[in-house]
Amino acid sequence: MTITTTAPDAGATSDDAPETVVGVRGLRMSYGSHEVLRGIDFDIGRGEIVALLGPNGAGKSTTIEILEGFRLRSAGEVTVLGTDPAHGDEAWRARLGIVLQSWRDHGKWRVRQLLHHFAGFYLPYATDPWDVDELLAQVGLTEHADRTIAALSGGQRRRLDIAVGIVGRPEVLFLDEPTVGFDPQARSEFHEMVRGLAGDRMTILLTTHDLHEAEKLADRVLILAQGRIAAHGTIDELARDLDGTAEVTWTSGGRSHRERTTDVSAFMRDLLDRDGEAQDLRVHRPTLEDIYLNLVRDTEANR
Repeated sequence: MTITTTAPDAGATSDDAPETVVGVRGLRMSYGSHEVLRGIDFDIGRGEIVALLGPNGAGKSTTIEILEGFRLRSAGEVTVLGTDPAHGDEAWRARLGIVLQSWRDHGKWRVRQLLHHFAGFYLPYATDPWDVDELLAQVGLTEHADRTIAALSGGQRRRLDIAVGIVGRPEVLFLDEPTVGFDPQARSEFHEMVRGLAGDRMTILLTTHDLHEAEKLADRVLILAQGRIAAHGTIDELARDLDGTAEVTWTSGGRSHRERTTDVSAFMRDLLDRDGEAQDLRVHRPTLEDIYLNLVRDTEANR
């Protein structure tokens, strides 16, 4: 598979394009002689949910830490909410929400107590912080408000992590591997909650190894490989640009058939015109997992 990708146009504008809240140009990061990021470019618009994917060592965590202002970059230009994260002050940080893979709060904290504690840090800066009881209802923890953290299930603990991350009503929320260890029901409930948070007031950037999660949650996907943005776009755009073929299987005349096509509609019209009928007709379009695995495999082979 030949892969051709185009970086986002830094100068492109459109009346319909959302306001850019994260802008990255030529971002590079080296640890000694090891170059982790090799000049990446991307934008994230207000209200988007964007998933950052890539194999271990691709530079996902480094990218997020630079955007959060926790790590200084080697080169390039970065803005988050119009500010260079390297020079962000406390008022700027109050506009961000961060949910790490895990927290180490003492298990004896009670849920409402912990949220009141963190809300206090935002009061000098946040113009519209959450009321703690309203926030508990938003994340589905009202019934557990007076329980200790140690008594929460894994899914309830993750809901509390989200509550801590958004208590100041951030404009940008960073989610790092948000559903690691979740059972299917807890993961589905979490996805529904995250989708409800995104919108005009909040932009979400998440890292995940769960391709199904990215496919379900993200408006767009950025795939990092070998320190570069190897591909970006919606799931449909990636399927079309990186592996635009679909596999069609059917039974006709007592025989099973299988063919690949880039135009399913035209193929099926021709099939029905030719055979008159097709039984057990199925169309398999490439999933994000198909795209991702092929892309990473080709990138590794061509490095």
